[in-house]
Amino acid sequence: MTEFVVADSGIRQLHARFIDAVWRKDAEAFADCFAEDGEWKIAGMHICGRGEIGSTFGKLMGVCDRVQILLGMPVLDVEQGTATGRIHVTELAKMSDGSSAMTIGVYYDRYVEEGGRWRFQWRHFGLHYRGPIDLSAELVDCPDYGAPPGMPGQDEPTYTRRK
Repeated sequence: MTEFVVADSGIRQLHARFIDAVWRKDAEAFADCFAEDGEWKIAGMHICGRGEIGSTFGKLMGVCDRVQILLGMPVLDVEQGTATGRIHVTELAKMSDGSSAMTIGVYYDRYVEEGGRWRFQWRHFGLHYRGPIDLSAELVDCPDYGAPPGMPGQDEPTYTRRK
């Protein structure tokens, strides 16, 4: 049980660093949340390696003034030095053009201890909604991977909002 509590605490701190980096638009801090050979799958993209993750994050955040991320509680399965999990995410974005958007989804994660901290080894974002804050846009038809510990396969694509 102690191993789970320690991992849970470390993974929650990882999520906190992730949220902080997004709010501050700090590409270096964002990339540091990932393992050196980490992978980030989002919006139809598959980004590999900490350097590429930071670069891509910088480009994505270039169209936003600010993004506030609200997380649910992580559901975790912990093994020695690794863990898998999922966490529900709501993002509120103020775009550079003055518009706003809300995103709702689930991150499916594989975590690893690296450099004395928990980091994302693999993140897959399951998009369920992107649109106005009043939820007037259509939901995205994203697959359901079943109850935890159900996860998308390594090659499962991510989805984007349909117009």
